[in-house]
Amino acid sequence: MHISHATVLHSSAIYLSPFTSTTFKSSQSNHSTRHYTLILRSHRRSTFRFSPVSASDRITMGDTTVNAVYKNANEPIESRVKDLLNRMTLKEKVGQMTQIERKVASSDVIRDLCIGSVLSGGGSKPFDNATSADWADMIDGFQHGAMESRLGIPIFYGSDAVHGNNNVYGTTVFPHNVGLGATRDPDLVERIGAVTALETRASGVQYAFAPCVAVCRDPRWGRCYESYSEDTQLVRKMTSLVTGLQGKPPVNHPNGYPYVAGRNNVMASAKHYVGDGGTDKGKNEGNTIIPYDELENVHMLPYLDCIAKGVCTVMVSYSSWNGTKMHSHRHLITDILKDKLGFKGIVITDWEALDRFYEPYGSNYRSAVSSAINAGIDMVMVPFRYQLFLEDLTYLVESGEVSMARIDDAVERILRVKFAAGLFEHPMADRSLLDIVGSKPHRELAREAVRKSLVLLKNGKDPNKPFLPLNRNVKKILVAGKHADDLGYQCGGWTSTWEGTSGRITIGTTILDAVKQAIGDNVEVVYEENPTTQTLSEHEFSYAIVVVGEAPYVESGGDNSELIIPFKGDELLKLVAQEIPTLAILISGRPLVLEPSVLETLDALIAAWLPGTEGNGITDVIFGDYEFHGRLPVSWFKSVDQLPMDSSENSYDPLFPLGYGLKSKV
Repeated sequence: MHISHATVLHSSAIYLSPFTSTTFKSSQSNHSTRHYTLILRSHRRSTFRFSPVSASDRITMGDTTVNAVYKNANEPIESRVKDLLNRMTLKEKVGQMTQIERKVASSDVIRDLCIGSVLSGGGSKPFDNATSADWADMIDGFQHGAMESRLGIPIFYGSDAVHGNNNVYGTTVFPHNVGLGATRDPDLVERIGAVTALETRASGVQYAFAPCVAVCRDPRWGRCYESYSEDTQLVRKMTSLVTGLQGKPPVNHPNGYPYVAGRNNVMASAKHYVGDGGTDKGKNEGNTIIPYDELENVHMLPYLDCIAKGVCTVMVSYSSWNGTKMHSHRHLITDILKDKLGFKGIVITDWEALDRFYEPYGSNYRSAVSSAINAGIDMVMVPFRYQLFLEDLTYLVESGEVSMARIDDAVERILRVKFAAGLFEHPMADRSLLDIVGSKPHRELAREAVRKSLVLLKNGKDPNKPFLPLNRNVKKILVAGKHADDLGYQCGGWTSTWEGTSGRITIGTTILDAVKQAIGDNVEVVYEENPTTQTLSEHEFSYAIVVVGEAPYVESGGDNSELIIPFKGDELLKLVAQEIPTLAILISGRPLVLEPSVLETLDALIAAWLPGTEGNGITDVIFGDYEFHGRLPVSWFKSVDQLPMDSSENSYDPLFPLGYGLKSKV
């Protein structure tokens, strides 16, 4: 092919001296090589314009593509996917199917192996208290490696931004999902998604592992707080988070096709497919033993809503359905999710899911890879043993155990999402977003969410004499309980670290801080984590605010068959309430046992769930600036012997039913 003159209008522009004859080679789908000569006829110009070439004759110089369809943002996404897929070697394809942890990632590894994605495991960060700018620096460094690869395919970086961009210091941390379920406000949840997307993109992260659309049928499950509700229809409404995170698709957007509106949005992940909230006895990663009709009508319906909203990825559950691990369940992943429901995005594993296939942990890895990929998994969250994964998957393809068609389906989906997300046009972090991280408008939204999430369970020993709202102009009040002044406990798991932790873990307002800000100037606040009988007798308190609850937990570490209030919370409540009129605030990811002797002693009781960084949302309501809004998203049992409960059964006999919630004004 003879080229007379050209100006290279591309980010990978080629600069050659005048009167130079240069040989190019063109990559074809069958990996054959054609040679062309570029003759430069004019010494008067330092840039050159290639004359048009056919799609079959797109040019590469060395390993750098030029004027390729896949690099043209004006081409249809499917044309770009096809063009790029046809250029890729097997090594590059399996690299794209690999997601690795930042601790083992480097720009060289990403470049040389064409790695498709990098993630932070829970709590994995550049360093302690790393800001959004620090994260962006790290992720851009990884992205430079991807852009230097032969085909320049960008990575996407994933993070557990499940209640705000909660891994990053100084961000806005919203209530966990169970609290948002109590708001029953899909518009609020969509707005939270939009703010989460902005703060997440500011850190360079393009992919949030949210929302969890599990339908929690048993509060003994350690991930109960990640579920919006035990009610499938309420969970379906809360899939509005997908629209907040990704943006709203246009009216004519094809069902099941991934969608990201722009640089202010992130890829979302509907998880954990499917039945994770229905395991036997609430065991995390357990077995969901139900017929298909129940699986479909209770646990699968929220996925239809996420798919209709253009969700980019679906994450598969560690759990099993009737004894078969979901990660190897071809019928549910391929036949149902992909074929019947029409999902065109990425099906991704959970963390080290393939290592969980066999005992001992991590054994028979090649067999696990084969089972998962043949079941329809597109991307594997490896996250550490990537060399072994790449070696085993390559062997399985070359031996015929995994077909090239299955690989191409996976890579098509990965590329489709990357093009839909605009990563080829805008691979790097947008530093203009840094100033809005943790901003006042964002924190005000979180404060609104806290207000609306609070469920008033009791208000006065006499129903006709409400205890709330509290008088903010009394002489002296007692605040007690560790949870009253512990931001980490207030936020719960998946905050700063994987498990969550205690103390001033980020920027925020504790309940004690908020009380001090809300009361009158002449009111004395006495705070004792565990007040003594001497304290109670020596002071004339008008009332007490006692805050008790759970310590942070995640996943299997939160499985709990007893569900009593930790830290002897019952004893603290009784000690104080027997002496002083008492408002109890329960900080927890689920209902806990409320003994009748405790409940009778209290003047008022609020379920505050895991409210996040904005404790002022609680004082907004208890002092009467706003009315209570929240209603129980889950049934509150009398005894763990009643679990699991089903509100549709005749035997349903809760302490407080699904949907219960009082107002402070009679």
